[in-house]
Amino acid sequence: MPAGALLIDDLVNPMLTVEQQNILTQLDSVTVDLDPELLIREATGNTGLSDFGDDGFRERLNVYASTADSDSGNTNLNRLILRNRIVRLLSQRLLLTDLLRRNPEIHDIEIDRPIIVVGLPRSGTTHLVNLIAADTRRRALPYWESQEPFPHPGEGPDINGIDPRFARSMAEHEAAMTMTPLVQAMHDRFPQAIEEEVELLDLDFASYVVEWHARVPRWRDFYLTLNQHAHYAYLKTVLKALTFLRGPRQWVLKSPQHCEQLRPLMHTFPDATVAFTHRDPVAVIQSAVTMLAYGDRIRRKEIDPDGLVDYWIDRIEQLLRACVRDRDSVPPDQSMDISFHHLNGSEMDILSTLYAMNGTALTAEAKAGFQSYLDDNPRGKHGSLRYDLQGHFRRSPAQVRERFGFYFDRFDVREEV
Repeated sequence: MPAGALLIDDLVNPMLTVEQQNILTQLDSVTVDLDPELLIREATGNTGLSDFGDDGFRERLNVYASTADSDSGNTNLNRLILRNRIVRLLSQRLLLTDLLRRNPEIHDIEIDRPIIVVGLPRSGTTHLVNLIAADTRRRALPYWESQEPFPHPGEGPDINGIDPRFARSMAEHEAAMTMTPLVQAMHDRFPQAIEEEVELLDLDFASYVVEWHARVPRWRDFYLTLNQHAHYAYLKTVLKALTFLRGPRQWVLKSPQHCEQLRPLMHTFPDATVAFTHRDPVAVIQSAVTMLAYGDRIRRKEIDPDGLVDYWIDRIEQLLRACVRDRDSVPPDQSMDISFHHLNGSEMDILSTLYAMNGTALTAEAKAGFQSYLDDNPRGKHGSLRYDLQGHFRRSPAQVRERFGFYFDRFDVREEV
């Protein structure tokens, strides 16, 4: 472990700060209603709009809200966060439908040869997508825009040129740093950081993302039955609308969810160049569950290390089995596999290969942007954490790794833990 790395001693038995405890206590008596019809009425009131587009989303909304509502382990703070999330998704869906109605030419916009990063969470996808986004010719999705992709009617930059959506995101980020300050050392979602387009897919209530916010196995099972070809087509429409508002440029995208949705992904973006990142699943799992357990000190009434690690061992195995099954559905001249142990230090060679596949010139300006990003963002920039899979979650690396022989057999992956 690097010198000075931090071990979270109270990960599974958290000692809350006075401020954390006060906020949770203040919300204990608040009633948080997750009734879908109430949430729909709030979204229509917020926007002054009533057309959500295809009404098929309502069944998915009902399952989404009811599974969140049935998670009895949530603190009231997390119930409020989930409620606000659903209202925001509904509001944004209304705004998108209205934008498309007023500007039907959006449907004719092409999403040309995107570069899409696909890999497990914690496998270098964030590093790679932020690096590619340093090419100013690329269109990417910053976190602030992923949360509110479409402005409310009449809403625009203030006298200082600051978008109110960005200002709201900044305020939320500062509040999150108060409640969970060590997140920066794990996965800092500051407003300008590039985020996953799965947040946009969630406008159609069709993504896996809510699994990261609550214990919702019933949602997972429902989500896995959905026809993702239709929902990825919706995602493409959202990207067209964002291109209309702030483009045009070639997109760089990324999400771990694509691991289990490669066929709909490639059907929707047939000319995409896909960069697959691969890492020891044990390292991925211990990092992910540590991050989740740390956030659970404010999200959950009690930390459940056994349930948490068991769920995500299963979930990562699902993602990887689907990736191994469908990897060959992505043409070899449009894709490359990148091992985590080769990523750091080899970025320029990797980008050269990706850009050649993508048919995009690797200009001096682009190279300078890449190098500037690398110089400004060394690994561990915000500090580093020590992980203790055995001590915190009572699982040995060998126990976990034995589930993933099929993955090591298929890709160049090194044991890290």
